[in-house]
Amino acid sequence: MDKLSIKDKEYIVIKLLGHGKGGYSYLVSDENRTYVLKQIHHEPCDYYNFGNKIEAEKADYEKLDKAGILIPQMLDIDEPNERLLKEYIEGDTVYDLILSDKMKPEYLEQVRQMSELAYKAGLNIDYFPTNFVVQDETLYYIDYECNSYMEEWNFENWGIKYWSKTPEFLRYVEEHLNRI
Repeated sequence: MDKLSIKDKEYIVIKLLGHGKGGYSYLVSDENRTYVLKQIHHEPCDYYNFGNKIEAEKADYEKLDKAGILIPQMLDIDEPNERLLKEYIEGDTVYDLILSDKMKPEYLEQVRQMSELAYKAGLNIDYFPTNFVVQDETLYYIDYECNSYMEEWNFENWGIKYWSKTPEFLRYVEEHLNRI
């Protein structure tokens, strides 16, 4: 059984949850609870430039928390190994809800409220629907990525294109079907 550690504490890897531009996220357990352990990677990304990723995760978490955006709590960080442990928000991603025709207008309203909080804090978040999970009818932004606000990347100008079965969303699905 695979294990990953944060500092001196080991966690059993249950499964890979996702592979993003900044890292791999795993569902892990300490035999009492489940968590998300994110391992930073340094794979190239042709559309995004990173500085120190682990420092960015910490700083972005603090900005989002201060802005009042619902995010999983950061529980621990292992800077030398570039790993962080965060609360696991169990539920379906908005991406999966759209695919299965279970998307509700309430979730769209909640992301608009989040985008307003982000705007007031001078931020954009990554509005792609894989970054949002619904738990008990509440929407959470499960990524910590945020950037300085730019109108072209706000929800209404960019994110909305992926929050229903739009041509952009369906094109993404088609392009990524063979990668699963």
